[in-house]
Amino acid sequence: MTKPLWAPWRLDYIEHASEQDGCVFCAEAAGEIADAETLVVARGEHACVLLNKFPYAAGHLMVAPARHVGDLAELTDAEAAEIHGLTVRAVAALRATYRPEAFNVGWNLGEVAGGSIAAHLHEHIVPRWGGDTNFMPVLADIKVIPEHLLETRDRLRTAWL
Repeated sequence: MTKPLWAPWRLDYIEHASEQDGCVFCAEAAGEIADAETLVVARGEHACVLLNKFPYAAGHLMVAPARHVGDLAELTDAEAAEIHGLTVRAVAALRATYRPEAFNVGWNLGEVAGGSIAAHLHEHIVPRWGGDTNFMPVLADIKVIPEHLLETRDRLRTAWL
């Protein structure tokens, strides 16, 4: 007998993905999200580090400039340097907390490239482990994330270097 897999958080995304008011990165960078609900792990002067609400893997982080900018060439030198520095620190925090074996780090520039919020640049940091790709996405279009996002946020905030 098959057992159902429940991902109730996914329904909210499916029902409201196209209705999102404003820019989530701008709201997070400005501190407009209540602290109990924010996915921000760390803030810099020009950028912030936050968890992906719909992660590819546990600990999936993003680094986004505080300024609403959609083209990589539009970043100032200070923004680009801080984003790189925050990315390095994010990798260190993920290593200390989850001990991944590798990382995927990169940008999806434009909608066609997979940028779901293409109007506001953001770099992805996805921790990877040997064997972390399993049968779930292939058979059921489901990803298993073993920890609640707010717990992941708290653990990474504690490990932030």
